[in-house]
Amino acid sequence: MLETIASPRSLIVALAASLLALAACQREPQPAPAPAQKSETPPVVTVAPAPVLDRAGLLEAMDIAASAFAAGREVGGASLAGRRFVVRQAFGCGAPSDAAETAADGLATVTWAKDRQTLRFSLAPADWLQSGLIGGDDSGLEAVEGFWLERPWLRTEVCPAMAPGASTSDLSSPQTVGLAAVFKANGARTGRRNGRAYEFTLRGEDGQPPVPSAQGYRLVLEGRMTAFADGRAIHCRAAAPDQRPVCIGAVQLDRVAFEDADGQMLSEWRDG
Repeated sequence: MLETIASPRSLIVALAASLLALAACQREPQPAPAPAQKSETPPVVTVAPAPVLDRAGLLEAMDIAASAFAAGREVGGASLAGRRFVVRQAFGCGAPSDAAETAADGLATVTWAKDRQTLRFSLAPADWLQSGLIGGDDSGLEAVEGFWLERPWLRTEVCPAMAPGASTSDLSSPQTVGLAAVFKANGARTGRRNGRAYEFTLRGEDGQPPVPSAQGYRLVLEGRMTAFADGRAIHCRAAAPDQRPVCIGAVQLDRVAFEDADGQMLSEWRDG
């Protein structure tokens, strides 16, 4: 029988194939490339501004200060410095008085003119610089103009409800809460009234006198809380232990306005 002898060429091809197969078996699998790292942007942290103080919020702070003062504790309020406020309070809730009657400084009033053909609105700031409300530790102040927050037990911005048979001629309650617009020596004098009252005249239509609002009117005080010389935004004083302390807040007053009961502006004054 004839024996088949492989040619040198076929032997070389077979050897090369064997070597390739062996190399494929010995090759270790390569790990998959790691995914590219994404650069993470740190989250933006925003701090919400403190809410604007309204009448209820400001009166609550005054109540806390009065309680601390009456208990002999330190009156806080330093955290209030810088807080904005917009306070509305009702005035002229009863029938307008005659022009001859004068109200205490620091309170808004509405009166008939002498001819009873127009209504006159007025708010004369009180001079508190030399009063016991400020104290001797604020010698750096050049002027302090005061505004009372009338009826501090009433947190809403409306006129008080009258009980049947109640009289409006009874003794009024003393004022115990106020805002003090403070002016430092050599400081800015914009907005300072220097004894001048905020005044506005309301006229009727078609030659008729205006009809007074049954719901009264609104005084708007707007600005920013500041601090007295001791860093506190509120000072309290009391004539006797059994009397409610009188507390006032230091402010920078930016806007004063008269509105009707529906919020329609009658007149306004802005700082600057």
